[in-house]
Amino acid sequence: MLVLAVAQPDCVPYDVEKNAVRHAETVRRAEARVVIFPELSLTGYHLDAPAITVEDPRLRPIVEACAETGALALVGAPIVEEGREYIAMLAVDGDGAGVAYRKVNVHSSEERFACGERYEVIEVNGLRLGLAICRDLMIAQHAEDTTALGIDVYVAGVVHQAAEVAVQQERARRIATDHRVWVAVASFAGPTGGGFEHTAGCSGFWRPGGDLAAQAGPEPGELVRLTIGQTSGDTSRSRA
Repeated sequence: MLVLAVAQPDCVPYDVEKNAVRHAETVRRAEARVVIFPELSLTGYHLDAPAITVEDPRLRPIVEACAETGALALVGAPIVEEGREYIAMLAVDGDGAGVAYRKVNVHSSEERFACGERYEVIEVNGLRLGLAICRDLMIAQHAEDTTALGIDVYVAGVVHQAAEVAVQQERARRIATDHRVWVAVASFAGPTGGGFEHTAGCSGFWRPGGDLAAQAGPEPGELVRLTIGQTSGDTSRSRA
């Protein structure tokens, strides 16, 4: 069994230190083994935000929260490695942070960032989680190649506006239907900057086969929790 949570934290644009504290609070509140955050959750969707490294001391509150709770936090951040910058998903636990995934399908507006070159899977409590960031969700080949690695859950951290919700959620439903996997999507809610006046929230889970299992509303601070085995799940929803 595995308890996952998708979170849509209230974000302070550019402020990694304050956002890390809010991530840590969310990890403690989630009571989940894996807590999934949106794309660039540590900075907001600001494509000019300075990149960080996995050794950044501002990540310490998240590390401490994960140590206390036994959680793994999947956190969005701009990362620099060997002189190249990526839109990345960090895996943070009680031992520290590492890069779990680098966005493969970088949008033309994100040309500052290099494209990741690998599809990635992590295993937690015997279940395999395939990783995606925002536009990856919309590219059918990404789901094809990731699910071909043998996964139980397709996990995406995204940013979307109200006008994009229906399209992105239909894509999540299609992945769950076509590939018979759980789909977990964590989206920002509220203002994040970067040209988005107000992001739409509505983070959620889809069951294998495509049915919506649970969904957050449009407000910052909400999270949805899912407990799954291989084929069944129980859900709950809460707010900060």
